[in-house]
Amino acid sequence: MARCAICDKGAHFGKAVSITRSNVSGRSNKMWKPNVKSVRVKVNGGTQRMYVCTSCLRSGKVERA
Repeated sequence: MARCAICDKGAHFGKAVSITRSNVSGRSNKMWKPNVKSVRVKVNGGTQRMYVCTSCLRSGKVERA
């Protein structure tokens, strides 16, 4: 699973609880994935391809090549 190179955001794991049988047997494993894109970024005067989440792209923490 890809991880953001800027903020180190990755996948989170937990339990998905159903609404109707929440206390009986309605729990299953769940994975929440971040919105990570592979983009070309300007680094030290050159370009480099890295995985960056969309929240870092929108906030301007990286400059696209």
